[in-house]
Amino acid sequence: MVASNPVLSGWSVRKFNATVINDVWPEVSFFTLVATMVAMVTKMTSHNLAVSSALLTVLGTVLGLVISFRTSTAYERYQEGRKMWTNISIASRNIAQIIWIHVPFERVDAQKNTMTTVQSVIEKKTMVNLVQAFSVAVKHFLRAEPGVYYEDLYPLVAFLPRYANLDGPVTAADMLPLWHASEDEEFPLHTAQAPAPQRTQSDLGTSPDNSFSSMEKPSLHRGQSEPPVLSRTRRQKTFDPEAALADVQSHRPLRPARDPPQASFFDFFPFFRIFAWLFSACSRRVRRKAAKKRKGPLAESNVPLEITIYLSAYLAYLLRNGWLTPALATGLMNNIASLQDTMSNLDRIGSTPLPFAYQAHLRMSLWLYLFLLPFQVVSSFGYLCIPGTAFASFLLLGFLEIGQEIENPFNYDLNDLDLDAFCLGIQRELHEVTAHTTPDPTQFVFTTWNQPLAPADRRSAAELTADADVDYRHHEHGDAEPGMTSIRRVLLKNWRDVEHITRQHH
Repeated sequence: MVASNPVLSGWSVRKFNATVINDVWPEVSFFTLVATMVAMVTKMTSHNLAVSSALLTVLGTVLGLVISFRTSTAYERYQEGRKMWTNISIASRNIAQIIWIHVPFERVDAQKNTMTTVQSVIEKKTMVNLVQAFSVAVKHFLRAEPGVYYEDLYPLVAFLPRYANLDGPVTAADMLPLWHASEDEEFPLHTAQAPAPQRTQSDLGTSPDNSFSSMEKPSLHRGQSEPPVLSRTRRQKTFDPEAALADVQSHRPLRPARDPPQASFFDFFPFFRIFAWLFSACSRRVRRKAAKKRKGPLAESNVPLEITIYLSAYLAYLLRNGWLTPALATGLMNNIASLQDTMSNLDRIGSTPLPFAYQAHLRMSLWLYLFLLPFQVVSSFGYLCIPGTAFASFLLLGFLEIGQEIENPFNYDLNDLDLDAFCLGIQRELHEVTAHTTPDPTQFVFTTWNQPLAPADRRSAAELTADADVDYRHHEHGDAEPGMTSIRRVLLKNWRDVEHITRQHH
């Protein structure tokens, strides 16, 4: 199969923005202007700006190897990040299957209290939803988005306890780390909020804009003015995956599930950022003089870690009541540990950039090389040193910028990993697991749809077991004893037939 060429498969504005042209064109333009100046001065005046090109080959080779190493290192981090998300998907599926299939629906706890089937289903589905919340929490954690008040995360964790002291009066000192890190002074949490009105089925498919009551009309406290409602950012106008989540009221507006920074003038003209920095510094000085209120920093809290703690507590609850065998409990614990290990590795990739000295020295060395390049080639190429310098600048700066962009593959850049798609994929898989009815195999094995001994014996399982008092016998093996002897001959004939049918004979 021939893979399609992504460069020739059609262009769009989005695909163009995914290239590094927008990032490197100012530098390419600058070095091209330098080459133009060198060529025109050398060819049109009596001044010869050409210098010896003895160091061109040596320095170019060394610089090319260093840039190649820089890009390869960044791509390894990109690939490792993708592998870690595959591990999250595998562990999430394993945990969901153990909880949904192996934890019994009908059970009696250690105090001889009987749990109804509906209660068991609600409990198990809630824990599977918590597994889904882990991947979403990891996504926001890697994007440096603290807290749990997001449209795709809050409905999955809103039921978790907020205070350490569940009995009696509570204060802010009793708030658990998961919620304490998410609160701020603008929207304080005083009391638990009641659930929002249920979403109708028509809202799911026809009017997603009117579905989030917690987003559009957050509950207000006495004397509090209505807070501004955050606009929701969607990749497509008709694409609203959060419509598949529960309706849970929040005391504050929920932030969008995906909130990439808006493209600005400085993204296309980066050399003007120096003026933005000066303006920002002056603005900060003015705000300090005006003594305006500033928000305090959020407390640190690892939301994915908090979720794994609840999953571990659920495992302890199952073992305490004898509802899970030790072997399955070991598998469940290993998969929870896999989630924690994967989260640590993702945090390592996202929070450990290449040293600043290495990046700064490499970029300054490349700038110096490209600046001196036209002086070394103008005597040999003449005016052709202008397009030559432009091409060399585009080539080397492009590779350097690619390494810079994919070094941290968890942000919102077009070349970063699509974390939102990974989370939605895990969500679909977990709902597919819970849709499994876990039937008894006898309900579907011995039916007319099953021909287990094909191709040698194409009778259905219902026909083979129609008379339980007669041992199995195949009509082609009349001389064989009925029972296992005849069955073994049929299985051997299966093997010979499959060997012959599935191999091409030239």
